Amino acid sequence: MSAPDPAFSRPASRRFVLVAGLSCAAVALLATAPAALLGEDPVPSPSASPMINHSVYFTLQESNAEQRAGLIAACKKYLTGHEGTVYFAVGPRAEEFDREVNDKTFDVSLLVVFDSKEAHDKYAVAPRHLEFIEEQKAKWKTVRVFDSEVTATK
Repeated sequence: MSAPDPAFSRPASRRFVLVAGLSCAAVALLATAPAALLGEDPVPSPSASPMINHSVYFTLQESNAEQRAGLIAACKKYLTGHEGTVYFAVGPRAEEFDREVNDKTFDVSLLVVFDSKEAHDKYAVAPRHLEFIEEQKAKWKTVRVFDSEVTATK
């Protein structure tokens, strides 16, 4: 008769921790393996420049579904596809979120993440961006822009 496996002679809670830890390690290995096999670094280098999170909150002169849809369509038309864009999203305020901390003073939000400050600065003066502002600005009651430096974490 062979000796019992030490992992199974431990209490159930210790076995769970052991199995959970090994499972997490396996998931991490599988998540980064494709990048490693391709010679890519799966985590951004600490010396890399921070990305720029460009968040814009529009409050419309006339807040209704048609005006919100028009602004969203204009954002998609003029503000997508700029060089250095890592992520783009636009949409109406989610009215179902009604906690004390939720800001309810805007109609449409725009989120663009740029790979660098230089990409953001080029976007700021790009003809399509300026055309968007000129075409849409009369419809805005207020516009709030929040730009921040961000780094990705996996």
